[in-house]
Amino acid sequence: MPKPNTHPILFDNVLQIHIKKLKEWGYINPIKIINATLNWSINGNKIGSISLIVNTTCNNPYLELLYTHSDISYNYIVNLISVPSNLGKGELWFFICPKTGKRCRKLYCIDGYFLHRDAFNGIMYQSQIYSKKWREMSKIYGDYFSSERIYEQLYKKHLKKTYRGRPTKKYAKLALQIKKAENISDLEIENQIVKWQ
Repeated sequence: MPKPNTHPILFDNVLQIHIKKLKEWGYINPIKIINATLNWSINGNKIGSISLIVNTTCNNPYLELLYTHSDISYNYIVNLISVPSNLGKGELWFFICPKTGKRCRKLYCIDGYFLHRDAFNGIMYQSQIYSKKWREMSKIYGDYFSSERIYEQLYKKHLKKTYRGRPTKKYAKLALQIKKAENISDLEIENQIVKWQ
């Protein structure tokens, strides 16, 4: 009999719905009901899709999810709530988890349902499964390891690089991370790995 799988499920690797993305795509609109389809893909290969209805015109705004997972059809409602922004401009939207009742900005699909992260037991983030040595190395050389992701953010289409002739905080932070990454040589990384083994 084979040994059971001991690899934990990671929040980073499951399908997610972000309230921020729904807002960016115009799906949270106080004057109309939106019917849409979300698609997920990895390296251009479609791995999932879901139909959704967003209704923020009524007194109890909601997100209705319709999809099939492992040959089982799902159709349920996730309530939405808005709270005034602490900056006094606009409002922030949240999901209300159908299982825990907690407010959240991100829902994770595990075992067929999109729920708050606290609704699941034994699920971890990628960073939680790294060894102590790797976490120490990541603190020192993290910018080097994530330089590709930093470059992608730096050259995003709508990244605002300056405001009134001065670099924005986000742009300055990304530029500093790139500079740190470029100051680390491959040989230095190899030496550290050999030293820690």
